[in-house]
Amino acid sequence: MIYKNLIVLNHRCAWPLLRRLPARAGLALRHGGGAAAPSRARPATAASSSASSSSSASSGNGGASRAPDTSLFVPVPLKPGLGGAAEEDVGAELTRPLDKGEVLKNLNKFYKRKEIQRLGAENGLDARLFHQAFISFRKYIMESSSVSADLHIILNDICCGAGHVDDLFPFFLRHAKQIFPMLDCMDDLRKISDLRLPPNWYPDARAIQRKIIFHAGPTNSGKTYHAIQRFLSAKSGIYCGPLKLLAHEIFQKSNDANVPCDLVTGEERVFANEDGRQAPHVACTIEMCSTNTPYEVAVIDEIQMIRDPARGWAWTRALLGLCAEEIHVCGEPAAIDLVTELMYTTGEEVEVRNYERLTPLTVLDYALESLDNLRPGDCIVCFSKNDIYSVSRQIEARGLECAVIYGSLPPGTKLEQAKKFNDPDDPCKILVATDAIGMGLNLCIRRIIFNSIVKPTVNEKGEKEIDSITTSQALQIAGRAGRFGSSFKQGEVTTMHRDDLAQLKEILSDAVPPVKAAGLHPTPEQIEMFAYHLPDATLSNLIDIFVSLSQVDGMYFVCNIDDFKFLADMIQHIPLNLRSRYVFCTAPLNRKEPFVCTTLLKFARQFSRNEPLTFDWLCRHTKWPLAVPKNIKELVHLEAVHDVFDLYLWLSYRFMDMFPDAVLVRDIQKKLDDIIQIGVCNITKLIRASQSAAAPGTAEAVSEDFPLSRTQKDARVVSERHGAASTEALSVAVEAAGLRRAKNSRPSRLGSRQEDVKSYGRGSLANRLLREGLLTQEMLRQLESEWQDQHRNGRYGFGSKRDDQHSSKETRKKRK
Repeated sequence: MIYKNLIVLNHRCAWPLLRRLPARAGLALRHGGGAAAPSRARPATAASSSASSSSSASSGNGGASRAPDTSLFVPVPLKPGLGGAAEEDVGAELTRPLDKGEVLKNLNKFYKRKEIQRLGAENGLDARLFHQAFISFRKYIMESSSVSADLHIILNDICCGAGHVDDLFPFFLRHAKQIFPMLDCMDDLRKISDLRLPPNWYPDARAIQRKIIFHAGPTNSGKTYHAIQRFLSAKSGIYCGPLKLLAHEIFQKSNDANVPCDLVTGEERVFANEDGRQAPHVACTIEMCSTNTPYEVAVIDEIQMIRDPARGWAWTRALLGLCAEEIHVCGEPAAIDLVTELMYTTGEEVEVRNYERLTPLTVLDYALESLDNLRPGDCIVCFSKNDIYSVSRQIEARGLECAVIYGSLPPGTKLEQAKKFNDPDDPCKILVATDAIGMGLNLCIRRIIFNSIVKPTVNEKGEKEIDSITTSQALQIAGRAGRFGSSFKQGEVTTMHRDDLAQLKEILSDAVPPVKAAGLHPTPEQIEMFAYHLPDATLSNLIDIFVSLSQVDGMYFVCNIDDFKFLADMIQHIPLNLRSRYVFCTAPLNRKEPFVCTTLLKFARQFSRNEPLTFDWLCRHTKWPLAVPKNIKELVHLEAVHDVFDLYLWLSYRFMDMFPDAVLVRDIQKKLDDIIQIGVCNITKLIRASQSAAAPGTAEAVSEDFPLSRTQKDARVVSERHGAASTEALSVAVEAAGLRRAKNSRPSRLGSRQEDVKSYGRGSLANRLLREGLLTQEMLRQLESEWQDQHRNGRYGFGSKRDDQHSSKETRKKRK
């Protein structure tokens, strides 16, 4: 009791001073703060000066820092004070209980003050943050049964007219920094996310003088061959490729040449030495290269992928960080200038060796137009798995055998299909493939036939677009024809449809635009430092803030992190330490595969409970053993299970104790690969079974004659997609309407019959899609609206403007 009275006495003695200081501070603020503010007002002024000086320093160090995207700042929730008896007695005893009605009026006055908003901006509170901070501050005061004694006194002063609302600013700023902790450490966060000098991240590479040799040339020019010859002749070396298939090819080639070489991919480690000792040579996927191990020679293949929106960071890391006396870079000439510029920043010169194509490549003056015109050695390139299904079925309906290769097939199945196509004694002489053949497979192709020249892509912002293929993509794919050393000494390229041919010629004749920037990605260490400063932020939010604050110069860009954020959000509720969470989020999986994503979630949950993921657990989850697929849906599921096994193996090399049965999983993965191969060999039967199951008796409703009109073909693709793969049901309506009407398409390509186009909105196919939930009324209205707009603009080449207007009116009546 005596102690309490002493505290109260001390507060009362200090009361006159406490009452005067805020008033003077408020006066200084109201008059522009010309004189030095008293001690009570200094926190805000000091913070303001600090922010201003920090901004100046940043400006002097490579340009002013860009303003952060404050929409990413998630406030930390603060509970209203419950108030202890002693604290409440002090505030009320020194003054009087607060009138919450008066307090609310004055808080709202505080919020509307332009001077307060300006001062908030000087301390990092833009309009959005200022508003959020004030709402939280007001709620905290109004809902608290008691506030701190100093805030209580200030509020009472203001309500009594002895103070000014501006005196609340130091308390408001303190509250704002509690709910937005990044405001207090913005300078540190900017330093951590400063990505302007990537060469400095690799001190081991900077400690040696490296020789950079750029082997530049088109596909089939021998550039990689010459780099590999130097790799094989060196005492030690590393090959970095974009695909597991390429790394495996160099691994085999090296060991066949009696040069011991290890294989390292995300899911696999194979040692050339039986005792497990590391060989002096290693072939790896580029993400797995070591920047600490010294080598005599390093080979970086497909260097133009340094601009890839998702994976470009791996090429940047290899180029800047590999510790090798010689770095042999292979790729398109379009990347020469960027590589030269990047090496200029490291003090290293680039020697360029140019190569020409070893065999001629001819663009034909005629399109294929009919599958009856196919010849042995032809390869039809599609940009959709469902187009693969459709085309392969039509080919086999003509009594021809074809091999099938697309991206989601296991590597073993791809190799078997390639071997089947390449074998001169095998009756299979036709290949149907996606652009997965662009690199990584040696194929004996006479003629490349583009089934379409539009392709779904993901732009720099992570948005999906449908656009014409680029010159680089077209050259990469077309260049697979007439490979040097194959049975075809000359390559040919054409299109399936006549009206695509002129545009393909134009694309192939264009110069490949230069590669302008190299990708970067935040490291685990950088994210850990962010988490230290922002312990309450989620991993997805940390990444967002990092990218928002990151500074890069013109030669670099931050890679797309949408997949990373998707996984981070998916497992956010699972208790994991930050490093483990980061590793799970970098797992290489397709987020469009629900089964694989669900499995990752189960892996993370089991991992968090410290329960090892055993072989038996995995078999129960995947229902192993699995049977040969009877339809496309089952084949797609088997491919997803194969990806799950890949995911297990990938995690087993990062958490060996928790994923202990990698050897057993690898064995059943090989068996699954064989099962998938059987399914792919019988892919036509699977397609027919899928169509029969989807619509009994209608599998042959559409004529097999080829070519079809564009609109008929689109409708048929939709029908086949409906029966093909349930995992791609969402894309059915979108691709049917838009794929053949993508931008850059020629008007003649859209010259289909009006009745066919209307069938999207009124035909039996639309009704069936509506009934089964694959198409909504809103999507249907949008498709009809798009067609009306195109028709109104004369893009279909029939009907007058008056007819179009009449048609639009009729459509609006029907909608009503």
